[in-house]
Amino acid sequence: MRLGMTGLFRIVPILLVLVLWPHEPGAQTPAPGPKSGRIERPGTTQPAPIPEILRDLSRLPPRAARMRERMLDAARTGDLDKLLIVMQSNETLPVFSFGNEKDPVAYWKTIYPDSHGLEILSILIQVLETGFVHIHKGTPQEMYVWPYFAHVPLKQLTPEQRVELFRIATGSDYKKMREFGAYIFYRVGIAPDGTWHFFVAGD
Repeated sequence: MRLGMTGLFRIVPILLVLVLWPHEPGAQTPAPGPKSGRIERPGTTQPAPIPEILRDLSRLPPRAARMRERMLDAARTGDLDKLLIVMQSNETLPVFSFGNEKDPVAYWKTIYPDSHGLEILSILIQVLETGFVHIHKGTPQEMYVWPYFAHVPLKQLTPEQRVELFRIATGSDYKKMREFGAYIFYRVGIAPDGTWHFFVAGD
């Protein structure tokens, strides 16, 4: 159906309002792409080369290393609010959910009610103490990702690496990953400049 000029003049202002209307502050609206932490189901895109698994923390840029230490220090206090302070030091809040949650602490307490959310701190420590990978080198999406399982095919993990995986994830978690075709438990992304992009699970 064709629209005349009168119809266009009526529609354009509406479109401008929809595009320019500000999002509610703090809402989680992660865009697709590496900075959101999303994992694509294998087979939907051309597989990327498997990156080198890194364990030497001296290979991290100073600002990325500092952010990792700040996250660990906060997690080890057992105080969710301390971790929230680190998150809020970013220009934008790191992605912590693929839903519309606004408050990380409230969200973690909801998904881990038996521990009042503290389980997430233990998971974060375990994740940041595993090996990591350096992805998208030389691009705006360049970052360091923990654990390396997020960018290594599950079927290529050695028995020793699977044991390391089970330090973070349970058997039922692993079964879901096998069904999906990739690691989809918690992962962390930090840019070379120290920007914390995500700490998220799921696909």
